[in-house]
Amino acid sequence: MIEVENLHKHFGSKVAVDGVSFTVKKGEVLGFLGPNGAGKSTTMRMVTGFLPATKGRVRIGGADIEENEIEAKSKIGYLPEAAPLYSDMTVEAFLRFAAEMRRVPAGEIQAAVDRAIETTFLEPVRHQSVDTLSKGYRHRTCFAQSIIHDPEVLILDEPTDGLDPNQKHEIRQLIRRMGETKAILFSTHILEEVEASCTRAIIIDRGRVVADGTPEELKAKATNAGTVVLRATGLAGSGIRAELEKLDATASVEVVESSDEGLTARIQPAKGKADQLSAAVFGLCKDKSLTVHELKVEEGRLDLLFREITKKETEK
Repeated sequence: MIEVENLHKHFGSKVAVDGVSFTVKKGEVLGFLGPNGAGKSTTMRMVTGFLPATKGRVRIGGADIEENEIEAKSKIGYLPEAAPLYSDMTVEAFLRFAAEMRRVPAGEIQAAVDRAIETTFLEPVRHQSVDTLSKGYRHRTCFAQSIIHDPEVLILDEPTDGLDPNQKHEIRQLIRRMGETKAILFSTHILEEVEASCTRAIIIDRGRVVADGTPEELKAKATNAGTVVLRATGLAGSGIRAELEKLDATASVEVVESSDEGLTARIQPAKGKADQLSAAVFGLCKDKSLTVHELKVEEGRLDLLFREITKKETEK
């Protein structure tokens, strides 16, 4: 549904987006991650046709965003970063206006407005003017206009920005539900949103895609993925460490705490041996008659991978 091919955007001598390519299929929710200034919003604006690309192509449902602009844009629901509203309109009036602009047939406008209000939990403020709304309700109203015409593609720029925790939870659940039948691309710098809502994620930094995969695949690339944490007694800490370092599945041993009675350590797996390390450590403890107080395998952390990747890119 969304095809982005070798997208570039230059502002004078500044390269904001540098060869970005990705696709989003129907039934997929793609999180667009990156630090501030990475090129997320600029890419989103080019994907929606709001901003022309310096180079590259964007297709929405097979329609080129430049060559078949009306057809492509008719398939898109767009929530921009600074969501625009007419403050003198009521919520319902604004949504009716949005439906008319989106060419919803006259006989279907009221049903479309009712559906958008129900979906985005706007019923309590349906008849309030926009300028009296809280930031959370204003944001939901902007979300509602993006889905008023039941688009096949949703493009959302920081959809939970400024919302309280309960409102964020509602919007994340909504994105996940809608992602079952639509192609959704949304940008964020909040890592927990990726795990809560996305089937896939891209990390962009300095205008380039630096990682692409499911949240589980990305977490598995973090340096802590597969690390075994061991807290055991029954042998001097130095002795346990020496035995751990002999294991074929061990790459390195970081001692957190050591004494004459035992140690607490984090054991990094050797390349390709992550699946074997915990069993090997348990076997060692059994052979040496150690008392195990804690033995766990760490799951990779998305925030750690994010910092590792973006730091490497900054250092290049």
